[in-house]
Amino acid sequence: MLSYRHSYHAGNFADVLKHIVLVECLQHFNKKETPFDYIDTHSGAGLYDLRSANANKTSEYKDGIAKLKRIDFPELDAYFNVIDELNTLQGIDVKKKGLTFYPGSPAIAHQYITHPTREKDKAWLFELHSSDFRILSESMASDSKSQARKIRIKQEDGLKGLLSLVPPVSRRGLVLIDPSYEIKSDYGDVVEAVIKAHKKFNSGTYAIWYPVVDRKRVDFMWRKLKQAGIKNIQQFELGLAEDSHEMGMTSAGLLVINPPWTLKAKLEKVLPKLVKQLDRGDGKAFSLCQTLVDE
Repeated sequence: MLSYRHSYHAGNFADVLKHIVLVECLQHFNKKETPFDYIDTHSGAGLYDLRSANANKTSEYKDGIAKLKRIDFPELDAYFNVIDELNTLQGIDVKKKGLTFYPGSPAIAHQYITHPTREKDKAWLFELHSSDFRILSESMASDSKSQARKIRIKQEDGLKGLLSLVPPVSRRGLVLIDPSYEIKSDYGDVVEAVIKAHKKFNSGTYAIWYPVVDRKRVDFMWRKLKQAGIKNIQQFELGLAEDSHEMGMTSAGLLVINPPWTLKAKLEKVLPKLVKQLDRGDGKAFSLCQTLVDE
C-alpha cells in the first residue's frame, strides 16, 4: 500500500524480531564462500532516524529496540554490531549519544553483501513508494562501481520481482517478504507468490514477516503453504498483548521456509529473554518458537 510509511514503526518490537532473524540468516549464508542472492520484496527507506517527527509521533521504538541493552544479549552481538556500525557511518557514537538511527532490512543486508570478503554476493531491493524509493536509493548509493553492481534497487512490485529472479544464478538465495498487509489481499498475494517461487527454487530460504491483527489470516498463510507441499517451515513470533480484534497489531512474527539449522535453537534462547525485557509490565508479552511443517 503506497500510503504506508515504515518510519512511524521503525525499531518497534516487530522490527527487533524480524531483524534478529534476518541477521541470523545472513550470518548462516556467510559461513560458505559460495555466493548468494538476497531479495527484499518490500524494502522501505532502508535507514530510519529515531529523532524524526514520524518516529516520535508513535514512539513505537520505545517499546522495542530502546528497551534492549546489548550487555543482556550476548547471543545477539552480530545484531547489535550492525546497528552500532550503521550509526557510526552516520557520525553517531552510540556509547556517547545513544541509539539514533535504526536500520531497515536493506541497510542490514548491505553490511553483509558489500563486505570485502563477499565479492560475488548480490542484493535485489524492491520498493514501490516513491519517497521511500528515493531515500533508499540515496542511502545505498556508492562511488564504487563494483559495489553498485552488487546492489540493485528497483521501483517495482516486489512479489513480481521475486518471481523474475528465482532461481538465482548463484543457486543460493535468501528472500525477505514483509509487506504492510494494510490491504487484506496481501496475505493471499504473498502466499501465492511464495508457492510459485518455491516451485522454481525450492532450496531457497524464505522469511515471511506477518502482523497478528487477525490470527485466522496467519493460520491461513501457513496452512496454504503446507497444502502446496512446502516442507520445513518454522514459526517465530513475539507479542506484547493477547490476540484482539480491537487493538490493531498485538504481535508479529515470521514464517521461515528452509531456515538455517541453527535458527530455532538460537531463538529458543533469545525469545524468552525478549519477552521479559519487552513486557509492558502487565505480564502479557509472549513468544512462539515452533516447527509447523517438518522437513
